[in-house]
Amino acid sequence: MLQFKTLFHTAAFMAATLPVAAQQPSVFLADPTIFSDKGKYYMYGTGNSQGFMVHESTDAKSWRLPDDSTKRFALKKGDSYGTSGFWAPHVFKYRGSYYMAYTANEQIAIAKAAGPAGPFIQEKLVAISGSGKQIDPFVFFDPGGKVYLYHVKLQNGNRIFVSEMKPDLSDVIPGTEKECIASTKGWENTANAEWPVAEGPTVLKHNNTYYLIYSSNDFRNKDYAVGYATSASPTGPWKKYTGNPIISRHTVGQNGAGHGDVFYDKAGKMFYVLHTHRSEERVAPRATAVVALKWRKVKDGEDVLEADGKSFEWLRL
Repeated sequence: MLQFKTLFHTAAFMAATLPVAAQQPSVFLADPTIFSDKGKYYMYGTGNSQGFMVHESTDAKSWRLPDDSTKRFALKKGDSYGTSGFWAPHVFKYRGSYYMAYTANEQIAIAKAAGPAGPFIQEKLVAISGSGKQIDPFVFFDPGGKVYLYHVKLQNGNRIFVSEMKPDLSDVIPGTEKECIASTKGWENTANAEWPVAEGPTVLKHNNTYYLIYSSNDFRNKDYAVGYATSASPTGPWKKYTGNPIISRHTVGQNGAGHGDVFYDKAGKMFYVLHTHRSEERVAPRATAVVALKWRKVKDGEDVLEADGKSFEWLRL
């Protein structure tokens, strides 16, 4: 109990001593992701029933919507699969084109564009194959040449799965789906909910080890937090880091910190963009912030992925 109180008061002190600009959020995107291209940053997230708006930045700190209001949606309902529930986009470049994997109607779809600002569209309005409800896509290109779709299935809880994709990204390859992560640890289900949650996957490969970053607890829970697991293979088996969670209300001083994505600034520094609760009293609209990440070398072991809680900063318009 003493350790818990110490962590809580440390986080509260850190939040109280942050610069004023850092304490006042003005970007409200949940499940955020940042994509960098040709010296510019593009941010997308959950927050609009008509699709996904795009924010642009030159420094990844101060953001703006396109001046032309007709270009503020990177993906708009009607141009691609889905009529509601536009959640958790992931943007990437592949073979000279830009793609957005996203959730709509509690299914996953992938749309294509000529540039990162969109418009992302589909010639055929279809979802990716798979059984049941599927959300939170992350497309990973393994250096070995294969492409994998990490995603969440609503199946006795929110559970993270992986499937191999066809090289043209048109669909997953039948029979390749495997479960990766379910919430089984104490920090992953602090409310002892009957529907445990593991979601928001991001995958990195570092020094021949795969790192699967994920969030646990219901997003409305103040203990929503981020941890990771490692594997020697992109399909597992996965071993959860014993120091989880690496991002939580105790490290950044804000409730509901989680479900984001990794990006790098122009200097090559690694960050995690995430959402938090709007305030101590309100969950929505969820506010968008960033935290710096770094690798810590471990003798005769895997490098440890760490978050610098003191670097927590709200993104601003």
